[in-house]
Amino acid sequence: MTEERQMTIREMCDSFDVTPRTLRFYESKELLFPERDGQKRLYSKRDRARLKLILRGKRFGFSLEQIRQLLDLYHIGDQQHTQLQRTYDIACDRLADMERQREELDQAIDELKEQLAWGAQVITNMTETQKAAK
Repeated sequence: MTEERQMTIREMCDSFDVTPRTLRFYESKELLFPERDGQKRLYSKRDRARLKLILRGKRFGFSLEQIRQLLDLYHIGDQQHTQLQRTYDIACDRLADMERQREELDQAIDELKEQLAWGAQVITNMTETQKAAK
């Protein structure tokens, strides 16, 4: 068996564009489990895969607790069926939330555009009235 290459905290930060504080935070939340060599943290291939999933989950708006629970399902012994099903269910819920948020944002943008158009018209009318009064 060949020894897998471990990465230092600096290498992890550079590879994943995160800060050391972020990695330590994920470790404190039991999402990552780097090996310790004195004060050094050494990250395995497994840690790198987990970090990739953590960052993807965060980008999609999953909570850290949801991400932790999903990662913990990996070793259940059912060839990741439970993990995949639970991830799929959470992702469907998250997509529905995002679509609702987008609809609300689209409505707010439309209303703001209407208000800006009204405001521009009022300013134009006021400017024309002031010029006519001179």
